[in-house]
Amino acid sequence: MNALRLVSQPLPLRAVLRGSRAVRHASTAPSITVINHSTSETALPLSNVEAQWETLSREEKLDMHRQLETLQKKDWKVLSIDEKKAAYYIAFGPHGPRTPTNPPGTALKVTGSVLGLIGVAAVLFGVLRAYAAPPPKTMTKEWQEASNEYAREQNINPITGISSHDYKGKGFVQS
Repeated sequence: MNALRLVSQPLPLRAVLRGSRAVRHASTAPSITVINHSTSETALPLSNVEAQWETLSREEKLDMHRQLETLQKKDWKVLSIDEKKAAYYIAFGPHGPRTPTNPPGTALKVTGSVLGLIGVAAVLFGVLRAYAAPPPKTMTKEWQEASNEYAREQNINPITGISSHDYKGKGFVQS
């Protein structure tokens, strides 16, 4: 059951209960404030919203959002710098769906991991190359030069290839 309590307020503000929220109106004389304990919406401090946003409860975040919503309906020239900063942070700050997916320092970890994997691959390549079988005998320079001589003797590709009259290429020699 909602309990309403009347509290004397010395500040020149008067709150009127509308629905389940207390709406503040400016007044010049001290007045009485009506507090609804079910929602108990209070003016949250708007300075340094970035630092306190993560520690606020869901209800306090919602209250701050509503408070800024009503403030933004005013002329923006009247708003203070803290109110403008808070409105910008809540609208575009790195929270909720705009929370960075990677915490700071992730790029350094990824770079280190990639360089480590490249190093491991290079060591593995060197070890495998050291213990690998020798290349086949057909890959030696002597064998490839002998293949060129055999191609000339057999007149292989006489128009544009190795047996042609003005051939200047290397033929079968690869190394």
